[in-house]
Amino acid sequence: MRRRVEELGRTITGDYVGREPVLISVLKGGTVFLADLIRHVPLPLETHMMAISPYGGGEESMGRVRILLDVEVDLTDRDVLLVEDIVDTGLTLSYLLSILRARRPASLELCTLLDRSVRRIVPLHPRYVGFDCPDSFVVGYGLDFEERYRNLSDILEISDTNALKADPDALLSHLVPAG
Repeated sequence: MRRRVEELGRTITGDYVGREPVLISVLKGGTVFLADLIRHVPLPLETHMMAISPYGGGEESMGRVRILLDVEVDLTDRDVLLVEDIVDTGLTLSYLLSILRARRPASLELCTLLDRSVRRIVPLHPRYVGFDCPDSFVVGYGLDFEERYRNLSDILEISDTNALKADPDALLSHLVPAG
């Protein structure tokens, strides 16, 4: 994980040399990735957060979101990099990118730690991808289940989501040493 984040940082640095990118993360999932990523981008940059909530919840929203926390800087003629934890169907991110595009940045790119392209519904191609993600449920490194497990340093694939739904803390017994 660390090596791949370092590689992404080097690539982003090379692509943005001579510029001052604005990196935007969507709360809460992308913040762990963003924090590690910016340590490997030795350029002048800004970081900002957004918080969103889907209208109608889930895929019913068709990707439309309500912005709960917005970027407080003018993005006009700025180089913007949206940093995400995971790209799934692409509906929400496509909508969010259209909102950001309307603010007339000089450039707008997407960086994601995980790309679950097998579930993509809309055409969306992140410029920077950490890892391809299988069509399975994952937690850790910012990714959560009911606000749990974001703090794990690795990403874990959950094979039995029904067991986790029945007991959201079930995974803890396998992670925390007894005693």
